[in-house]
Amino acid sequence: MASQLAHIPEVKRLSPACMRILAGNPSKFTLQGTNTYLVGTGSDRLLIDTGEGKPSWLAALKRVLDDEKATVEKALLTHWHHDHTEGVLDLLELSPHTAVYKCDPTEGQLDIADGQTFEVEGATLTAVHTPGHTTDHMAFILQEEDSLFTGDNVLGQGTAVFEDLGTYLKSLARMERLVSGRAYPGHGPMVSDAKAKIAEYISHRHQREVQVLQTLGSAKDAPSMSPSDISEQVGAWTPMELVKVIYRDVPESLHLPASGGVVQILRKLRDEDRVVLEDGDRWRLKGRPSL
Repeated sequence: MASQLAHIPEVKRLSPACMRILAGNPSKFTLQGTNTYLVGTGSDRLLIDTGEGKPSWLAALKRVLDDEKATVEKALLTHWHHDHTEGVLDLLELSPHTAVYKCDPTEGQLDIADGQTFEVEGATLTAVHTPGHTTDHMAFILQEEDSLFTGDNVLGQGTAVFEDLGTYLKSLARMERLVSGRAYPGHGPMVSDAKAKIAEYISHRHQREVQVLQTLGSAKDAPSMSPSDISEQVGAWTPMELVKVIYRDVPESLHLPASGGVVQILRKLRDEDRVVLEDGDRWRLKGRPSL
């Protein structure tokens, strides 16, 4: 996976009002690392996310602030995941006066409300509650650029994970209508067309849903099944059985995480009364009899 990732420099100015600083935590889950963003053009700036407390990130942030002759007035956290929040204490050691904001704040933090604005010279950010990846997830519109900080709902490469698919799709639909400019994601490179990328995400999720429905409606490969398997509800599928069909071209090492997404699709379809769950972890189409 690492060899397929686009190179991202540790620090890069992406626009007159936006600089990206990598959190120094690359991995198969964080891609090149978590993106943090310094926003504004004057002496007081906004910081979006804080990484997970890696010394390289703090050093890079300090270096940028010194070069820019700027300080962090407010830090805005997109969501609670540790790779976006654990740098808060380091930030406060560097900049004790910084106010930290987060939806559903913890002790010492201030709340972010849907529609709340944060303004510094050269940048006005509007917060948008976009649950799905997490319940507290916030995106931020940069009004001057008609661009969007998408957090982990939309990435610069690959697809995102989510806690609740139905909620996530509603948030994506809302995000698609917000801006016509670029996207600044929580991981991966900047996206030049936010609307097109979000539409691509929505289409991908619907394609996966169609694949699940089609596979549930198909016959299992009986010759490859043991007699005991055949005798058990051939019309019902476990999530991993669905994964092995839908993701047959994906390395098996990724099948387990893929099953989490399939379960989310199945739960959404159950909420829509289109599938039923029976016998622990076996799913079938509503109205299709078990054999």
